[in-house]
Amino acid sequence: MPVSGFNLKSSPHHHRRFLLQALGLTGLGLMASQPLQAQSNWPNKPIKLVIPFAPGGVTDTSGRIIADYLSKKLGQQVVADNRPGASGNIGSQVVATSEPDGYTLLLVLDGTFVINPHVYDKVPFDPLRDFSPIGKIGDSTTMLVAHPSFKANSLRELIELSKSQPGGVSYGTSGTGSIVHLAGEMVKQRTGANLVHIPYKGGAPAIADALAGHTPLAFASAASVQHHLKTGHLKALGVPSGKRSRQYPDIPTFAESGLSDFDINSWVGLVAPAKTPRAIIERLNTELNAALTDPEIRAKLETSGIAPTPGTPETFAATIRKELGLYGPVIKAAGIKLN
Repeated sequence: MPVSGFNLKSSPHHHRRFLLQALGLTGLGLMASQPLQAQSNWPNKPIKLVIPFAPGGVTDTSGRIIADYLSKKLGQQVVADNRPGASGNIGSQVVATSEPDGYTLLLVLDGTFVINPHVYDKVPFDPLRDFSPIGKIGDSTTMLVAHPSFKANSLRELIELSKSQPGGVSYGTSGTGSIVHLAGEMVKQRTGANLVHIPYKGGAPAIADALAGHTPLAFASAASVQHHLKTGHLKALGVPSGKRSRQYPDIPTFAESGLSDFDINSWVGLVAPAKTPRAIIERLNTELNAALTDPEIRAKLETSGIAPTPGTPETFAATIRKELGLYGPVIKAAGIKLN
């Protein structure tokens, strides 16, 4: 009796071909079911969160806060794995080349994804092609501060003062190619201000020299200077944002000094390797947003200098794409290179 068009009385050769076809179809069916089964069981083992910077600091702290929360919600330990080096490039490459199975994630800082591709001749990953955005954790407010004796009290006054100084006015930052360096370069390019960049090996020494009056200005994270503002050892000239910071509502924006559409803040977020299953990305985004709206987690992040920003993977992807295009021309015009 024929079965599915195959005659059981046909030749042995036909028998073998039929069996191989049947086994082949069965094998494909098993292969197709494995990823689905893996997704439905995810997570069933610890998850590694690669932090491409050394322990300590705002980025590392925010990552560990989120890792602890996710560990409780996912039922599996999310382990922070610091892989510092090359301004985040080394750790990012580790994740870019990892299996897209939801067990290796990356804590990403804006500079690594939207600045490094422009300042390094070769970056071992493509921020748009090699990763699947999960969501932004939050923004870190950037601030322009000055020694109390500095004559200017606003960005507008600084711009005018700098143009009258033959040698310009110096500003310190955490280093060449940092987001705060770009903030200074954008002010120069848009206003003609005579500003001279002084790069330091980190934000702390830049702030220390501003406190001592060795450098009149410093661009730094608001969290790193807030204590000095309260004690009066530094004064704020403005924040390079489109609207006033909720944490620092008394400090005017650059837009209020005449620089419209000037919005530069550092941010930190979560991504996974490209092609990570959508179901896993959505689950992680859901849990991340839950963390960012949890009063206890929000308080911890804000204390560390991060303003939580819940959102979708698509919104985060749009931010990366926009800023990657925004900073390229600025970096090229300033001739900034790191190799």
